[in-house]
Amino acid sequence: MKHVIAFDISMGKSFMVVYNPNKTCEFEKEIKHTRFEFLDLKKIIEDINIGYGKQPHIVFEATGVYSRQLERFMQENGYSYCLLNPLESKIQCDSLRIHKTDRSDAHKLAITHFSNERRIHTAENDVYRQLKGLSRHYGELDDELSVIRNRLHKVIQETFPEMEQVFKSKSELFLNVIQLYPHPDLILNYSKTVIKNRILANTEKRMSAAIAEKKAIELLDAAIQSYPAVSKEDVRCDQARSYANRYQELLLQKEECIAKMVSLAASLAEFDILLSIPGIGANTAVRLIAEIGDIRRFDNHKQLNAYTGIDIRRFQSGKTFYKDKINKRGNKHLRKLLYIIIQNMIKRRRYGGNHFVDYYDKIKMQPYNKCHKVASIACVNKLLKNIFFLVTHELNYDYRLAATS
Repeated sequence: MKHVIAFDISMGKSFMVVYNPNKTCEFEKEIKHTRFEFLDLKKIIEDINIGYGKQPHIVFEATGVYSRQLERFMQENGYSYCLLNPLESKIQCDSLRIHKTDRSDAHKLAITHFSNERRIHTAENDVYRQLKGLSRHYGELDDELSVIRNRLHKVIQETFPEMEQVFKSKSELFLNVIQLYPHPDLILNYSKTVIKNRILANTEKRMSAAIAEKKAIELLDAAIQSYPAVSKEDVRCDQARSYANRYQELLLQKEECIAKMVSLAASLAEFDILLSIPGIGANTAVRLIAEIGDIRRFDNHKQLNAYTGIDIRRFQSGKTFYKDKINKRGNKHLRKLLYIIIQNMIKRRRYGGNHFVDYYDKIKMQPYNKCHKVASIACVNKLLKNIFFLVTHELNYDYRLAATS
């Protein structure tokens, strides 16, 4: 057995311990995640390399953003290391006595390394890391967009509620007109022709003069009938303009984010494979790749299911039996995305053959008679199994072959 170096990582620092092959601690120290202290750490590792002729085992937990600096240090210097899932680490290090400190956690990681077989972490292609970062940013933009949409709706109900009946509330034209006329009194000062011309100037879609004039008349009628809760000088009119402008900015940022992801993912073989599956477009394909990462690192589709968090959690004790459920311990972003993909497939069933929808229909009928959510998760399982098979065998989706399997 080699030397073992274990780290317990916290924000901006780590507690490090070094154990020799006799399971005796030779050294312990708290190191800060700075350039100079990482140079000192490199000297410690190199001294062991030179003294014993082999690299020590290095082990630490994945603690989100806090462990990334240590990971980068290991990768840039070519050191192999074991990166533990926090749940895996907790199971291996738990004892009857509760005594948890940074120092004791580092010692437990090192001691348990002698009795547990841990997989060496394989660094992923940088493309996957970039895609994951962009995917999470896309999710944050989507969450903020939902908040802004609700705020805009709330303010419009006070300033000009009829506006949402004249235009589609998510359209570009609606957002532009709100910034021009957040209050009906601001419209009454203009003629039908002026409003029509402004509508034409503020839409990117091809709109005929006749349709623009019709919208101008509807807008004028709505303004005449409207009795808003506030005056045109109220601050909520400024808020409506601000929310509409921010909504447009978020939509643009989402489009730019997906464009960057597509540009990065185009070089990956699995991108075209995912696009061949009905119901998966460029948007969902790149986000799937981002959340799964390199699918080839999994030995089988069951490991992929566990990573996603849709493997079955079963509990039975004596005469007590609990209903089987998915354990939800995996990647919640991936799980949500896959569920949405299945719902879109079900909605778009009329556009062509899709054996995932066929499977959904089958288990919804007797004798299975599964409810919608259970049937959807079963389809997610089938989709993951097929994605794993197609990518690992470098095949495109073919309904004629899949439907008979």
